Amino acid sequence: MRWGDMPRSIRQGVIAIEDENFYKHKGVDFNAIVRAGVRNVEEGKTVEGGSTVTQQLVRALYIKDPERNFTRKIREAKLASELEDRHSKTWILREYLNSVPFGTVGGRTAIGVQAAAQTFFSKDAKDLTLAESALLAGLPQAPSQYNPFRNPSAAVARRANVLKAMAKNGYITRAQAERANDSKLGIKRGTRYTDRREPYFFDYVQEKLIEDYGVGVYRRGGLKVHTTIDPKLQKAGRAAINGQLGLPDDPSSAIVSIDPKTGYIRAMASSGTYKDRSFNLAAQGHRQPGSAFKTMVLTAAIRQGYNPNSTTYTSKKLDLNVPGYGPWKVSTYSNTYGGRMNLVKATTTSDNTVYAQLIIDVGPEEVKKTAKLLGIKTKLDGFLAEGLGGLRLGVTPLEMANAYATLASGGIRSEPTAIKRVEFPGGKKDVLSKPKRKRVISDGVAYEVTRILEQNVQSGTGTKARINCPAAGKTGTTDSFNDAWFAGYTTGLSTAVWVGYPNALREMRSVHGIEVAGGTFPTQIWGAFMGTATSGTPCSSFPQPTTPASFGRSGSSGSALNSGSSSSSSGSTGAPGPQGGYSPQLYESAPQQSPQQVAPPAIQETPSDGGGGGGNNGGGGFQR
Repeated sequence: MRWGDMPRSIRQGVIAIEDENFYKHKGVDFNAIVRAGVRNVEEGKTVEGGSTVTQQLVRALYIKDPERNFTRKIREAKLASELEDRHSKTWILREYLNSVPFGTVGGRTAIGVQAAAQTFFSKDAKDLTLAESALLAGLPQAPSQYNPFRNPSAAVARRANVLKAMAKNGYITRAQAERANDSKLGIKRGTRYTDRREPYFFDYVQEKLIEDYGVGVYRRGGLKVHTTIDPKLQKAGRAAINGQLGLPDDPSSAIVSIDPKTGYIRAMASSGTYKDRSFNLAAQGHRQPGSAFKTMVLTAAIRQGYNPNSTTYTSKKLDLNVPGYGPWKVSTYSNTYGGRMNLVKATTTSDNTVYAQLIIDVGPEEVKKTAKLLGIKTKLDGFLAEGLGGLRLGVTPLEMANAYATLASGGIRSEPTAIKRVEFPGGKKDVLSKPKRKRVISDGVAYEVTRILEQNVQSGTGTKARINCPAAGKTGTTDSFNDAWFAGYTTGLSTAVWVGYPNALREMRSVHGIEVAGGTFPTQIWGAFMGTATSGTPCSSFPQPTTPASFGRSGSSGSALNSGSSSSSSGSTGAPGPQGGYSPQLYESAPQQSPQQVAPPAIQETPSDGGGGGGNNGGGGFQR
């Protein structure tokens, strides 16, 4: 809060009750220390501290040791003197009023006078009356003891002491003190800091603030943060989820939408309430992406010069022994096979066996590299099964939305951005909205991938995501029906939708009477959200590339089965899914708990469910 917006009464009240010699000392008031020591001896207990406002500010900002010992007091005094040498009294008092805790209500601590005014009176600090200012000025010494909601009689007595001290020091008249003392407490619990409109996004922004500025700056408070979120799109995201999965026993869903041109996060929403689950599924939920990760393989192949129209493989059940990786058995979703097909058809039908052969030819390390280029930040291992969605750690909807946004922007990756601008106490502004962009693949490669994914929406596994604007995307489902996805984009928005149960232990084999695959609820949620998001705005086609993709391998046939990999194919029927060395226990997620919100959470190292497996290879039964 700016100095000029702080009422004079709160500034004077704090000085009168906490540090009446504030404008006379140089950080430490030795007379006050002696006086406090004598009184404490007389009372037989600690009733007075002797610390100056400057020392209390040092304690709030710089002293981490909770023990009140002699060593800490000496360090505190030294730092207080240094602070006085470097800053004016106005700066010190302003920082104090913006940094100290005034008390906790409803589990949330009011840091700074503005938060305190909202918490205890539901008004801005600049509108405080003398009586209200006096009450707040008395809180920092013992916030819990003088909390007016918990102990109103103690709060009234403390307010009287503050008013008496203000009159004694000449800040107000005795008559003013008496009138203020006769007034009711007038407390009114505020909701600004308790009823957060977007709690999940709020927590994400909090993590970014701590990451960028440190926990000390965050805890001091007084920040005014301008975010990238679009309230209308947030509402549309929740409406799209609730419109499809609104029953109490339904799976959860999360949606993230990013502007490809800037990286601005426009929507980050999920089902359920913050009270029921504070874990942010959209930004923290690492889950198996299934076939939605095949887009990384397709991009890697086109980067290497594979022509998606003329490069063909035979769709058939695979039993491979891949040099350097070992055995790998792969089947399709329906255990039916389409014979010879090119990469376009393999994508629109989401054929696992064709993509398995493509992964071998392209190389798992190249798939890993391409995924990282597009925007996947979670650690990848370079296993064969990763290209089919068998990730050891999974990915978040935020990562998938950003990776697909790179394709939507023609191969330019943007850093996901939640904060546009931060305003600090005193008026300093830090503008963070300048997009952090980097070209990672050519626009020709991005265009070819987009062209195929656009066909997938028109006539492939993603038809339920069709909207009135040109759109491209890919479905994804794990073979255990634990996770279902749709990630896709228009020229203006890239959006990823995940559906599943948060603890990853329940399969979605009968939700509203159907098995939940990527082409069901995820595509419907995506279509409903994007239909609303694009309504009333001009649609544009994906632009032609300035540098068309080069197909050095044009016309070649896939060579996975002729490059040293031993294989056998079978026309026999049987249940599709991971076989051989696949171990479900390796890939099941532990139940996800609410993370601590003090510091940015590390990437979860808990393996996720779905179909990796078999050492470095994993199963290949990923669905569409």
